[in-house]
Amino acid sequence: MPAYNEARLIATALESIPALVDHVVVVDDGSVDATAAMARAAERTVEVVEHATNQGVGAAIATGCIRARALGADLVAVMAADAQMDPADLPRLLAPLIAGEADYVKGNRLAWPGASGAMPWHRWFGNHALSLFTRLAIGVEVRDSQCGYVAMNRSTLGALPWNRLWTGYGYPNDWLSWMVECQLRVAEVPVRPIYGDERSGITLRDAVWTIPLVIARAWLRRIAVRRPHQARSR
Repeated sequence: MPAYNEARLIATALESIPALVDHVVVVDDGSVDATAAMARAAERTVEVVEHATNQGVGAAIATGCIRARALGADLVAVMAADAQMDPADLPRLLAPLIAGEADYVKGNRLAWPGASGAMPWHRWFGNHALSLFTRLAIGVEVRDSQCGYVAMNRSTLGALPWNRLWTGYGYPNDWLSWMVECQLRVAEVPVRPIYGDERSGITLRDAVWTIPLVIARAWLRRIAVRRPHQARSR
């Protein structure tokens, strides 16, 4: 659970985690509020890892996944600290991993019945647009590329180059490109979109500049990998 200045909502998020989860790791990404203290005080027992400075949500998730790998986890899920992900959807995310059908499972809010009414219109439209660009650039069939509610198996934990992943907003697109590059199987399942009074850290600049830049970067890396392969084939 990546967390940055989420002292107000993190206890609610932690207490909603279902009992099927064996170990919870909260990564406090350089918060300047009481996020770490609130996490430690929650009724649910958690392990808190603290970044000395803010490194970005992608970096916080990578730290949590590295810790999960060290613990020998078989399955890992990422949930937000702002209670914006429905814990009731967790078994649905884990099911394709348990069945051996996928290595990485993404939540798809856009496939949820009534998603267009549940999501702010600009997010609904923006997610559709960015998902289209991601499919075209990366070559992976996903319909909600920006959803951060994901789960992965041990193969994914061992295959991803954690020190090379994008550290800020746009990390879901970068991760998807690495899934393709590492030949990992990606699946999507519907998850309920939740929007309350939480504050999103994604700015207009992130939506129109940073995330498209990450997608373009992934496309260029894909082209660079493909060209040497084509040259060897000749």
